[in-house]
Amino acid sequence: MNQITQPAPRSTDTCWPAPAKLNLFLHITRQREDGYHLLQSVFQFVQQADKLYFELRDDGQISLSQPLAGVADEDNLIIRAARRLQQHCGSTQGVTIRIEKVLPMGGGLGGGSSDAATTLVALNLLWQCGLDDVQLAKIGLELGADVPIFIFGQSAWAEGVGEQLSPILLPESWFVVLSPQIEVATGEIFSLPQLQRDCPAITIRDFLAGTKVTNVCEPVVRQQYPIVNEALQQLSRYSPARMTGTGACVFAPFETEAMADKAFESLEDKWSGFVTRGVNLSPLKEMANKYRNNSGK
Repeated sequence: MNQITQPAPRSTDTCWPAPAKLNLFLHITRQREDGYHLLQSVFQFVQQADKLYFELRDDGQISLSQPLAGVADEDNLIIRAARRLQQHCGSTQGVTIRIEKVLPMGGGLGGGSSDAATTLVALNLLWQCGLDDVQLAKIGLELGADVPIFIFGQSAWAEGVGEQLSPILLPESWFVVLSPQIEVATGEIFSLPQLQRDCPAITIRDFLAGTKVTNVCEPVVRQQYPIVNEALQQLSRYSPARMTGTGACVFAPFETEAMADKAFESLEDKWSGFVTRGVNLSPLKEMANKYRNNSGK
């Protein structure tokens, strides 16, 4: 029997970031007949990120070097994103993907969606598929409503189900992010009857002018998950705190890194989290631009 010789690994040393996002506010203006909620939100990226590595292969197989515990391949957004791109482009190439998981699951930071977006963006370049961001976003939307924002890669005003995006320039503040040790299911929160679904629509100009905004999911999550309520209370001692997405993570802005570090260090040891900076251009977008510049594409 002839042993199949695999080609030397390619691209495994390059780290592709899958950054977290924060929802600076989240309103629901109405619920459609199909059950989807129409939203208004502002997304800002932060520097904290999962790390993905891609080892290209010529046999067409797609796999993770180490499967995520408790997540089957057919449910894993990374695998699904790679397979969907492969099918869309008719690529015969495959990939083994390694992930260093940093972002908590079920935390409202968009970790799974960000991992999927990074997979689409990176493999589009590595497989030389030649798709633009609009085409990638359409594929991403099939995987989840948040995936397009990570492909978009800029701080954004979001409407629709979250896929209608307009760039917005935001202060690049420092944030303390706390991660209560629970997972909050988005579907569960959006199904609760007490969730507010009739927020008056506002404009970008309203938001930038300081119109009062909230996260409508926060009151119901605080009620359902007392630890989220406690995290918000504790963090609000240092700066106005808010929940991101449907939780469970909460965050508060600070003008400087030193101020954020001091607040974080003052919290009780039972709280896990991190200090990070908000950015208007996501680390993934920066990485993709760098790759194109270096490869001349």
